[in-house]
Amino acid sequence: MSQVHLHLLITHLPIFGSLIGALVLGYGLWVKSNQTKNAAFFIYIISAIGAGIAYLTGEGAEEAVENIQGVSENMIELHEEAAMLALISLIALGVMSLVALFVSRYKTSLIKTVSIAVLLLSLISFGLVARTGYLGGQIRHTEIGNVAVQSNAGVESGEMDDD
Repeated sequence: MSQVHLHLLITHLPIFGSLIGALVLGYGLWVKSNQTKNAAFFIYIISAIGAGIAYLTGEGAEEAVENIQGVSENMIELHEEAAMLALISLIALGVMSLVALFVSRYKTSLIKTVSIAVLLLSLISFGLVARTGYLGGQIRHTEIGNVAVQSNAGVESGEMDDD
């Protein structure tokens, strides 16, 4: 498996992990279950590790596509900048999750406050990593950014709805 394949596979982990973790943590806060909250913290830690792997394999993926005709260097740079912000956010989320696990074990009176802080950070992280994935998808999937162009193409080709 090349770095390109690993990059494409692993990039989905932080996206879905941060979202699923938020749902699990929200549920854990709602039902006041420390075990459920801890499960969310582990999801976040795994997501942070996945983000690190995705970032480390990104350079190899860039080298594989940068010379392909139609691939925008500008789009690669936008994706790379967004990836750095997402990585920082997810590392912070992973560290906060480790702190939350420690707090849940030794300082149960603080767990609700720490859990809410982690939940807020996870929502920010999800937004950043989702934007990164969107920009990354546009590198080779130009149809993502050209939805308006595609809808107009049907009109230009004569595929009009009869009213």
